[in-house]
Amino acid sequence: MTVPNTPPDPARADGSDAVPADSVTGDSVPAPYAAPDPYAARDPYALPPGLDLVAGKPKPAEPLAQRLLPELRIGAATVLACLVLGVVMGVLWAWLAPKVPLVVDGNKILYADPEGEQRAGADSVFVLIGLGMGILTALGAFLVSRKRGGGISVAVGLAVGGLLASVGAWGLGRWLGPGRDLVAEARRVGNGGHFQADIDLGAYGAVLAWPMAAMVLLLALSAAFGKREEDPPPYWGVPGPAAVDAGVPSAEERREG
Repeated sequence: MTVPNTPPDPARADGSDAVPADSVTGDSVPAPYAAPDPYAARDPYALPPGLDLVAGKPKPAEPLAQRLLPELRIGAATVLACLVLGVVMGVLWAWLAPKVPLVVDGNKILYADPEGEQRAGADSVFVLIGLGMGILTALGAFLVSRKRGGGISVAVGLAVGGLLASVGAWGLGRWLGPGRDLVAEARRVGNGGHFQADIDLGAYGAVLAWPMAAMVLLLALSAAFGKREEDPPPYWGVPGPAAVDAGVPSAEERREG
């Protein structure tokens, strides 16, 4: 029975009983495991990305200096903190480093302990203090910058700041230690008198203890406790918006069924 004034079916215009292809292949209902269509849930009234709502023109790119300014501030603050601790390191080294005892014998200045290892001990104390400062600065920088995910500025600030602070501590310790004018000291104490030689580094590589310790610890902390982004779900685990609207069951519903 046909309703009056019903337009003829194009598929049956030739008198055949052909079935539309969509009903056979099921193209009207997407496959449940198909990748989600990125254009299915797009807002038709949304502006293209980078387009200004008022002027209708593309937004100008942010200047490079403006983007680098926060990173430069963090790096500068890290270097400044290292330099402050470098002063503390210089004072500690001048206080804790073993001194080389000297004695005046006529017109000669001799070692009071010829077999002593005070020179090597001064290098060891400098390295140990540098390692401690590197651990302290790396831990502090990681805790402060953990929320923002660290950044290259923190690593560069620790490396540059640790190196500058070690060199500054070396110079400050030499200035605070015993006098470097041995002849003047020998004349002051007289013949048979004892005095101490200035402290100095025999191994210049000791200045690298601070930055190396800071970089190694920062890398370990970032790898173990650093901020991580959540991995996106696999495309086959969540059906696309079109599949949900069409009534296709989700993966959880299929498992429950």
